Amino acid sequence: MDYSTLSNGSKVTSAVAAVIEDAAGRVLLCRQAGGHQLWGLPGGKIRAEESPVHAVIRDIREETGMETEIVELIGMYQLTGDGCGAATPDLFVHVFRGRLDGGGPALNAPGRISRLSWHSPDMLPEPLTATTRTAIADAAAARTGVIRELQRDAEPEVVEA
Repeated sequence: MDYSTLSNGSKVTSAVAAVIEDAAGRVLLCRQAGGHQLWGLPGGKIRAEESPVHAVIRDIREETGMETEIVELIGMYQLTGDGCGAATPDLFVHVFRGRLDGGGPALNAPGRISRLSWHSPDMLPEPLTATTRTAIADAAAARTGVIRELQRDAEPEVVEA
């Protein structure tokens, strides 16, 4: 796993995500193809020598086949805790508000994502990542520039298809 070590010895992975809404106010979510098959925002890890803005645009393009306009920073979220095992590094996520440039998204990364779909912020699917849940609530409340530390949810059961 690609991570950095903080001065206190903690390991942290840097990532990006975007809250993207359609004309009806629904948000675009991706369901992980592996692991716990959590629902989350489109995004991914920041590569070496890549800015958070470039990383989120690249990841959305890879996952949806769409170009994205980044509108603003909703917040920065540090996900910590051992809900999924003690060896899991902290995750530091820059979450942006984005807008797709024309057309509709298509599943473009089936190895990483099993499904893309639009959801009302009031009726989100489960299991959902803690970062996604909080960032959507912040976006719906029109908050920007928030900084939050979140605890990982307990490890969900993996549902067999």
